[in-house]
Amino acid sequence: MTNSTVKAIKAQAEMHHAYLLGLQLMISTRKGPDVMEEWMFRLFRRQHLDKFLSSFNKLGISGESDAVACAKYHVLSNSIGGVPVEYMAESDNKAWVRFRYPRWMYHGATICGVPVGVSRGFLRGWYAHNGVSLKNLRLGYVCVSEDMTGEFGFCGYFKEYDHDLSDDERLQFAKGELPPAFREEDQPAPPPSEWNEERLEKANRNYAMDYIRNGLNELAGVIGKEETIELASLAARLIGLQYYPQTAATLDALDGSVQEATAYLMDMMRGMGDTVILVPGGSPESTSFEQTGLRIVRGMEGEERELLLACWKELWLGTIRSHRQMMTLEMQQVNEEKLVWTVKRLR
Repeated sequence: MTNSTVKAIKAQAEMHHAYLLGLQLMISTRKGPDVMEEWMFRLFRRQHLDKFLSSFNKLGISGESDAVACAKYHVLSNSIGGVPVEYMAESDNKAWVRFRYPRWMYHGATICGVPVGVSRGFLRGWYAHNGVSLKNLRLGYVCVSEDMTGEFGFCGYFKEYDHDLSDDERLQFAKGELPPAFREEDQPAPPPSEWNEERLEKANRNYAMDYIRNGLNELAGVIGKEETIELASLAARLIGLQYYPQTAATLDALDGSVQEATAYLMDMMRGMGDTVILVPGGSPESTSFEQTGLRIVRGMEGEERELLLACWKELWLGTIRSHRQMMTLEMQQVNEEKLVWTVKRLR
C-alpha cells in the first residue's frame, strides 16, 4: 500500500468520523434528547446485530468466560477502530471496560453538545444485548460512570449473575463503584499476524463509515425519510465545507482550479477503495470522473441505498464549495456500480 493510499484512507476516516459528530449535534439541537436516545438505541442495536457475533471469533477470545470475553471484545474492536479502551478483570464473572479520552464518539467540543441520552441509547442498544446474543441470559452490564455527566468517563462492567435477567435488568447503574487498578500486561491486543498496518487503517475507515451507513437509515426510522434527508444533507454539506482544508492538507491537495478540485475528489474516493477514472474531454470550466465499486452503499438496496446517496453526495458538494474558486458539484448515478461526478466552475 503506497503512502498516498494510506493518506487517502485516513482522510476518509476523518471525514466520515466528522460527519457522524456533526450529525449528532444537528439532531441534538434540532430534534432534542428523546429523539437522540431513540436514534442511538436503534443505531447501536443494528451495529450489534450486524457485527457482534460475526467478529467475535476473529478476535481470539472465544475461549474466555462470557463476561471477560465481552470486556475484551470491546477493547479489541474499539482499538481496531482507533478508540482507546482499557480492560480490567475482577473475576471470571465480572470484567470492566473504561473508555479513555478524547472520546472518539464525541471528539473535541462535541461532548458538550450531546445529551446524556446518547450514552443511554447505545448502552441499551449494544451493551445490554450482549448476553442475549451469546444466549447467556444471566449476563448483564452495569454502568458506573458516563461521559456527559462529568465523572471519569464511560466505564462499567459485564457481570454474570446467578439468575436469568429480565429485560430491564440487563442494563443497570451503580454510580460510585470504581474499577480495579489498570495493568498494562493484562490488555488484549489484536493478533499481529492478522491485523497489520494496512488492515488497521482500513478498519478505522470502515468503522467510521459503518456508523454513517447504518445511522442515516436508522434515523429515518425515527424522524422519517424527508426530514432525515433535510437534516443529514445539511450536516453533510457543513462538514464538507469545514473539513475540506484539513483533508486536503492530508492529501497534499491544492485549493485551486476545477482540475485540482477534481484531483482532490478522485484521491478521496480512492481512499474508499473504489476505482476512479478521469472522463476525457474536460475543460477549465468542467471536469468529470467515474467512480465504481461504491463501498459506501455496498450490500444496500432500494430506499436505504437511495437515502444514503442523497445525503452522502452533499458531503462532497461541501468540499467543493469550500474552495476559493466558486465551483459546484453534480452527481449522476449511471447504474448500481457507477457514479459520475462533475466539477463545474460557476464564474
